[in-house]
Order: sequence, then structure tokens, then C-alpha cells
Amino acid sequence: MHLYIHIPFCESKCYYCSFTSLKKKNYEDSYFNALKKDLDFQLNFFNIKKKSIKTVFIGGGTPSIIQAKYYEEIFKILEPFLAKNSENTCEANPNSTSLEWLKEMKNFGLNRISFGAQSFHPEKLKFLGRIHSQDMIFKVLENANKANFKNINLDLIYDTKMDNKKMLEFELFNLKKIKPLITHLSAYNLSIEPKTIFAKKESFKKNAPYLMNFFIKNIKKLGFFQYEISNFAKNKTYICKHNLAYWQGKAYIGCGLSAIGFLKNQRFYTIKNLKDYIANPTFRDIEKLNPQDLNLEYLFLGLRSCVGLNEKKLDNTTKEKAFFLTKKRKLIYKNGIFYNTNYLLSDEIALYLS
Repeated sequence: MHLYIHIPFCESKCYYCSFTSLKKKNYEDSYFNALKKDLDFQLNFFNIKKKSIKTVFIGGGTPSIIQAKYYEEIFKILEPFLAKNSENTCEANPNSTSLEWLKEMKNFGLNRISFGAQSFHPEKLKFLGRIHSQDMIFKVLENANKANFKNINLDLIYDTKMDNKKMLEFELFNLKKIKPLITHLSAYNLSIEPKTIFAKKESFKKNAPYLMNFFIKNIKKLGFFQYEISNFAKNKTYICKHNLAYWQGKAYIGCGLSAIGFLKNQRFYTIKNLKDYIANPTFRDIEKLNPQDLNLEYLFLGLRSCVGLNEKKLDNTTKEKAFFLTKKRKLIYKNGIFYNTNYLLSDEIALYLS
């Protein structure tokens, strides 16, 4: 089993962000009390056995703006259920993560940290609505290493209207400088989402495949290998096990405001309003997925990652199409699995196969 915990609080709203995030307004105590009730209930509801949770991911929002003491009780609840060598990740921002916070979190059981840098360039940071500087990125990575984190991710965003070859070369130059300090990189091409400050501003996204290919190619040249459309690791040891579980269709629990869980053919949605969640944290809205939904999701997730498509899970028509694409060198067939050769074409191929 896998577990996602959502911390909805942020210092400010990034212009591209579609995740649930709110100002703290002194809700920490009531939110974490509700979160503990939610966790206890879900661990019982899913009948979670001791030592069976393989990954934990604390996302946001900005988990690093919450004092470490609030997480101590969360890890105490989880401790009996965490598998040996479980991957325990928390997101953090460069401007709100102190060395002391990192040390405390590591002491509680955190062993992977993910920093939302998004860019090294001051103008691009401003464009995206980020409130940290390049120096803060370098400093927080140094502090994570001082706190003895061995697994460190950095997030970047590209394909914005500000991105051209010169801008991406600037990002790559700085990425090369901090490469010894990280083990993993997530490089997301900008998506324009509803209910964000960037909503309906389609011109803010560049939509330049040649620049996407240029950026990915040069990230690989730096020594990272791509194992999903947006994710790169220094070696297989540092593949994000939590995200891999999503792409493999594994079951996971979602706790916290606006969190989502998944089991077999059902999705479980928590409440999206903060006060309502605090009042009733164990409520779930349940969505039942039909076989067509599950199959389409299987195609999309498998083709955009190293998971691939198992021929045993494909009907005859889909399998014939997949073999046709191997002849066109769009897919590779190996040991009963079809693998995508270009993740940027994953959605297009998935729609063709469906």
C-alpha cells in the first residue's frame, strides 16, 4: 500500500498552480487534529497491516511552512505501518525550509525531500509567481545535504512563453552546478489549468516540441536517465517509488483536504472545503470506474513511463495496433511488454491504441 497526505497551506499562490492551497490563518492545530483522525480511520478502513506501507508522500500546498512538530505525531501514527526501507517524501520550498526543519523531519523518518525550484532565472521565477531566489535554491540544497538527506529531488518548469534556447541553456548551466547535490529531477512542461491565475492565458505556454526535445536531450547529457515523461533519476536506485506506484495502478490511500485515494476500480475523494474537512475528515465521495476508464488510464500511464504495456492486458485489436507501431519504431516490444520510445508522444499513441 501507498499513502498520500495533502498539506493545503501556502505563503502565496503560484500563478500556474491548480492544487488546493490556502493561507494558514492559524488553522494548523485544527487541520492536523482532523488529519490524524482521517489517517486513523483510513488505516482501519483499508485494513492496513503492520509494515505494509511502502511509500509516503506529503504534498501541498507547501508542507515546509508548517512547523516540524506537527509532523511528529503523523509519523508516530504511521511508524507501525511503514515497511522496512519505506520511501518517505515531503515537498518543500527553498524560501521556507530551514536546516533545523530538515534535521527534525529526517529524525521523524523522512528520507526523501522534493524542492519546488521551478527555475533558476529571476525573471522566470517572477513570471511563475515564485517568491524565492536562485541563491535560496543553492542554500536549501546545501542544507539538505548537511541534514544528511541521500535522496533529493528538484522540480523545474519549462515550455513557458519565456523559454527559448538561451533560457533553457541557462537552466541547464545551473542544473549542472547543483547536480552533485541532487539525485532526482522533475521537469514539467507548463500546463494551463482552469481556476488558476494563468487560466485562459494560452499564450503563456510556448508549445514548442523542438525546445522540449532540446531540454530533455540535454538533461540526459548531464547524466540523468528519463523514466517518465517528466521524471529523471541519476540511477535506478533513485526512481521515485511513490510515483511509480501510481503509474503501475497500485492501490493508495489519500488523506487531507482534496486528497484522492484509489483501490481496484474505485476512487475516493476527500472534502475540498477546509472548514468542512476539519468538521468531517473521514468523509469520502466514491467514484466507480468502468473497465473502459481503467483501460484508458492503463494506456496513458504505461506509455508515459518506463512501466509500459503488458500484452496480456491488451485486447486483440489494441495488441495488433501496438505491434504495428513497433514496425514504425514508435514502440519497442520486449519480453511481452510494449515500451514507448518517445514519451512526448505518449498521449497521441494512447489515443491511437484506444
